[in-house]
Amino acid sequence: MGLSAYLRLFRAGFVLAREGAFSLIEAKDLPAPARLALGTLRLVERGAVRKTGRVERLTRALNRLGPTYVKFGQTLATRPDIVGPEIALDLSALQDRMAPFDPALVPAMLKAALGPKADQLLELSPPIAAASIAQVHKAQLLQADGRMLPVAVKILRPGVRERFRHDLESFYAGARLAERLIPALRRLKPVMVVETLDRSARLELDLRFEAAAISEFAENIAEDEGFAVPALEWDLVAPNVLTTSWIDGIPIRDSAALDAAGIDRKLLAAHLMQSFLRHAIRDGFFHADMHPGNLFADPKTHGVIAVDFGIMGRITPKERRFLADIIYGFITRDYEMIAQRHFDIGYVPKDQSVGDFTLALRSIGEPLQGRLSREISMARVLGQLFAITDMFKMQARPELILLQKTMVLVEGVARALDPDLDIWKISEPVVSDWLKRQIGPAGRIAEIRTHIDTASQTLGMIPGLVVRANIALDDYETHRAKPPRLMNSLIAITCVLLSLASLAFLLGGMS
Repeated sequence: MGLSAYLRLFRAGFVLAREGAFSLIEAKDLPAPARLALGTLRLVERGAVRKTGRVERLTRALNRLGPTYVKFGQTLATRPDIVGPEIALDLSALQDRMAPFDPALVPAMLKAALGPKADQLLELSPPIAAASIAQVHKAQLLQADGRMLPVAVKILRPGVRERFRHDLESFYAGARLAERLIPALRRLKPVMVVETLDRSARLELDLRFEAAAISEFAENIAEDEGFAVPALEWDLVAPNVLTTSWIDGIPIRDSAALDAAGIDRKLLAAHLMQSFLRHAIRDGFFHADMHPGNLFADPKTHGVIAVDFGIMGRITPKERRFLADIIYGFITRDYEMIAQRHFDIGYVPKDQSVGDFTLALRSIGEPLQGRLSREISMARVLGQLFAITDMFKMQARPELILLQKTMVLVEGVARALDPDLDIWKISEPVVSDWLKRQIGPAGRIAEIRTHIDTASQTLGMIPGLVVRANIALDDYETHRAKPPRLMNSLIAITCVLLSLASLAFLLGGMS
């Protein structure tokens, strides 16, 4: 990592200072040397930025620095445990709205990526949307029967991979420097934050992964109503090109257009909220970037259509059950059950008090009961939750934090559609139905099937264990005095008995 990485880092620091980003830091909580450094940085701040809002100051600075910094801000928005809930909410407003690259470059880029198949894309429009990593064009796809099909073509920005690589070098340099020079920052794990961005960027910079996410998501929701995704054109997918069906939808934030089309906004809000919960709890796979720019209303079905699947979230079956129990616990005001689930799954250390944790959860849940969505400050709720996280020494779970951030985002969009939305009443049918299936016969059958699969795998391992035991014994006999063959058989039989005991233990878990 050379001098150039530090020079790029210095430039970024100057731009952030110039745009007033450091004004977001509360100086009173810093030690004297850090307050002095902060005051020095703010000397270069433009006077005009003091008149603008805090979100605008930060987003302006990040947009000036380019696509990597925009993605960095979006990554931090998913980690309120690191930057605090207030700044995380500010950063969640950071959406990809950037100037498009030269449309004249597009035909050659498509030809290089798709080869002769690029000739099937006709009537390519100017950029419809431009984000930090890619931009979208509308085109007509010439099909084998001669018909034309409108499609959306997403194309990575030229040179964006190299830009990310260089900027990430600077991020790593800055993170390591911060950990070395400012010990107090080590608890925030700056290097780990950069690693998270690095992994996310590697996935987003190959559009084949986004295509795979759309494919899996479409299979999950095939039987659902009220939520849809574009159809893929796999023949026109490449590392830097993604082609899907064109969506004729109404932007979900355009209330006037929704009303003009006669769309029931209350029903649309319910579809959005319940669909997200189904994706998270039922499927364990959810769209993690559901800001209004990625959501449309279908004027034919009055349902939701989502686009841009570059950022996806995934949670395990155990975490899905945990999430369902927690939501249902808040709905039914069963705070003791919520607390116990945190201990059962290991999120709260055993040396903490279940009773005290129950009280802390009650202090959050009770003020929410009977209130409408517009009366609930999600920023305050997040602040309380993370204060409890720190108080009870809970370990941060990045996948749950991403889920929680997305839930807040979805609730915000749903609230804009229906200011009277009761999020608990809307959530209850989805959560309770899923829990009933898990606890009922279907859930027990699935659990037994899992045990049987595990048992079958264990049985299949027994012959191999016996063979390996005999090989090990033969090797032992080669170098040592040979024990009686009876000893060989006894040891092999012992291995088999141990395997059968393991199998019996697994089968015992089904009873």
